[in-house]
Amino acid sequence: MRLLARYLGAQVLGASGFVLLGLLVLFAFFDVIQELGSLGRNNYGLGQAAVVVLLNMPGHLYEILPVAALIGTLFALSRLVGNTEYAVMRVSGLSNWRVAGYFAAIGVVLSLILLLLGEYVAPWSEQAAQRFKLSATRSVVAQQFRSGLWVKDGSTFINVREVMPDSTLRDIEIYGFDAEGRLGWIRAAREADWRGEQGWNLTGVMETHFSADGLRAVHREAQTWQSVLTPDILSVLLVAPERMSARTLWRYVAHLKANGQKSSRYEVALWSKFVNPFIIPIMMLIAMPFAIQGPRTGGTSSKIFLGILAGLGFHLLSRLFGHLGLLNDWPPAAVSTLPLLIFLGFALAGIRWVERR
Repeated sequence: MRLLARYLGAQVLGASGFVLLGLLVLFAFFDVIQELGSLGRNNYGLGQAAVVVLLNMPGHLYEILPVAALIGTLFALSRLVGNTEYAVMRVSGLSNWRVAGYFAAIGVVLSLILLLLGEYVAPWSEQAAQRFKLSATRSVVAQQFRSGLWVKDGSTFINVREVMPDSTLRDIEIYGFDAEGRLGWIRAAREADWRGEQGWNLTGVMETHFSADGLRAVHREAQTWQSVLTPDILSVLLVAPERMSARTLWRYVAHLKANGQKSSRYEVALWSKFVNPFIIPIMMLIAMPFAIQGPRTGGTSSKIFLGILAGLGFHLLSRLFGHLGLLNDWPPAAVSTLPLLIFLGFALAGIRWVERR
């Protein structure tokens, strides 16, 4: 049985790797077409576009690895069925449930790779790509309002007009309020540079205090500033929540909750990070009922097409649950796990139906 397990694993991993390579090339082609519209902006040329496309590859790999595992499993298993190799395995005592166990074990290994990609490689490369492009085109990070970025930090409100690609802040205004909600002081700074755990270094600071005796203005050339606003918080301007690391999402959700702001979208993205590693084994189990029905039920291409439709159905169901959950304030854990449990039930029911035939 170990020999059969190694043989099945080699067939599935080989086919999945081939599919993954083809999908990566396709996504890279789409990225190249998208970057052509930015050519000629300041120092942004073909070389810079190629760097951006390469830095986007880990993010695409994180997205398409479950699909590649699904199609690769379908292709490999359908080929074994078509060559009657799978029938020989069944005659030798190999059950469909044991094959499902082998596929689940392979899926766990691929899930560990997916977990490392989603937590360490893809978020960093996505931010690096955006920062590199912004630097090459001499652009600033897109802001949420015309007046800039607004952040609540306890009893203070922070307004940043420009966030540069290296996380440097420009034209900062900090409004401090007292316990009664009255404006107590305003601190304006020309620029702020991140100093690590020591906070920000403000330059060109003008601080105005309001009191019953009147106004008092203080000018400082430099001043340190401790704030909840960090480069990790600013990274949400560069990367979509679904592509952020779980650590960054956790900190940003805590920040939003501490300031009484709505965090549903980021909580759903955080729970999806916990759920995503289980997608690959379930995708591989979904492929089994389509692939092992025998040659008379259709060729390899038709089975692959049906499997792709199943994977697309899972993606659409997940998106549907995500939007419905945000609209109706459903628990983020339920929004992220329900589609996975539904398709796991379909996969197990399909394997049981094929086993009974």
